[in-house]
Amino acid sequence: MSTDTTDDEIGDLNLPAIDEDAIATGAAADSSDTDERFKNLPRLLRYAMLTSTAADHVDRRLAAEIDQLCPDRGLNAAWLVSRQTGIGPALGTNIGLLLAAELDRRAVVEDYPELRSLADSVRLLSLPTPHDTLHFAEHRRVAKSLLLAFHGFVRNNDDEVLCSELEQLCFGWAALPCCSHMLGGIHSAAYAASVIGARMAEYRLKSTKIAIWQQIEEQEEKDKEKTRQESDKAGDAAQTDASTAPPLPEHHLVVGRLSDEQMKNIKPKEIIGPLKSVINTALPLVMVPSLHQARETLMFEFPYANEVIDFVLADLVGRATVHLRPLLLVGDPGGGKSRFARRLGEVLGLNVWRTDASRSDGAVFAGTDKRWHSAEPCHPFLAISQGKIANPIVLLDELEKAGTRADYGRLWDCLLGFLEPETNCRYPDPALQVTLDLSQVSYVATANSLDPLPSPIRDRFRVITFPKPAADDLDALLPAVIADLARERGLDRRWVSPLDGAERMAVSAHWRGGSVRRLRRLIEAILRERDLRAARN
Repeated sequence: MSTDTTDDEIGDLNLPAIDEDAIATGAAADSSDTDERFKNLPRLLRYAMLTSTAADHVDRRLAAEIDQLCPDRGLNAAWLVSRQTGIGPALGTNIGLLLAAELDRRAVVEDYPELRSLADSVRLLSLPTPHDTLHFAEHRRVAKSLLLAFHGFVRNNDDEVLCSELEQLCFGWAALPCCSHMLGGIHSAAYAASVIGARMAEYRLKSTKIAIWQQIEEQEEKDKEKTRQESDKAGDAAQTDASTAPPLPEHHLVVGRLSDEQMKNIKPKEIIGPLKSVINTALPLVMVPSLHQARETLMFEFPYANEVIDFVLADLVGRATVHLRPLLLVGDPGGGKSRFARRLGEVLGLNVWRTDASRSDGAVFAGTDKRWHSAEPCHPFLAISQGKIANPIVLLDELEKAGTRADYGRLWDCLLGFLEPETNCRYPDPALQVTLDLSQVSYVATANSLDPLPSPIRDRFRVITFPKPAADDLDALLPAVIADLARERGLDRRWVSPLDGAERMAVSAHWRGGSVRRLRRLIEAILRERDLRAARN
């Protein structure tokens, strides 16, 4: 093919009129659309990638570069118009090859090697799919140039995704002559190269994915097997410890068991310090005292609550160790509910752990997860640790005032697991990350009203109304109140004489029944007045 083509010869091809500003304006507009990913690629690879992405400005961009380096608008403008107007694939290809040959000639004559990459880029865009041997030499030249540019680029580039796309396109172009029967009606060789390249890698990608998934599955199986082995080892160690441990004494209970490894892993370390004495230790269960004596003691202090006393103590009939089913005392303020619950535990010989429900939520009472710096075991276990017994009483004061927000868990909700026999014997403590046996802990709650409490809480508590004393109960209450005030002062109750007639009449005139707190304040005022008179005399 002759390379000495003139503008007059191009005019004989009957092309549509050429817009003289098409190249210049196209270059200015297209330069802003350059894909940032391709800006560092060699020219031929850059145009190959832009063509594979179906960019609509490729022709004008290449024409602008040619016009800048080789300002001759004859063949260049004619090629651009043939590309944009679609005057015929064969005619457009011929014009493109004429332009490429002219650029090669000028590269030699003007000693300007950069024009050769422009010539190869024109061939890349102009050549059709090779359905026969026509243009075979041109295809081979572009393939060689693409592969040389590709190998030169990948040696100094670590963008694996871009290198993979370039490899697909370059080797796809090289395979075009052998794969033309697979391309159907695709005319553009550049686009066909990207299609063939994708098919060439299709099965390799599938096999690679399968291999990767197999590796992942094998690793998961290894991890599962390792976890099973560690679990079996821990179970064997626990069984060994259990078999070698001395037999559990009668009426004792091991609330929490931790291995040495688990003890080391507990963080923060401050948690485990106060608990060491009750972990892996057989703790005693307090025996049921004489119920007759317990009843007499409680009746002396709460003469108006005989029905409540009998109801509570009936739960201990026939039992060897003290354990009360969940109990809820409901009554008006000032009736002595909280004091009764405390004295009940003391009379039975139990440690009493009091929790103010209005200040507690689920995250506090049920324990805080060990990942927090303020991690803390559940309150029932703290009650066990405090009393060094396995069956303390947990007093939930004013249960109806517990918070209703669920941000950190409601106290009502977390209580369900402690009140249910099926779950409290294997409670998973969040701070210690072990299972605790809290089955022997007794729960006594107080409330002024049942209305706010949800039905699941009511179902799990035995509810009994705690009465308020009447005016007729004054004579029965006075000895107990005086004895309690003497105990608070650190005195033997025998050192405090009973109220005389005038003092009793003063109390009865100002107390007509109701709040025990008010009665205590009246008697306390009388005793204080006694002390003042004694000091003056």
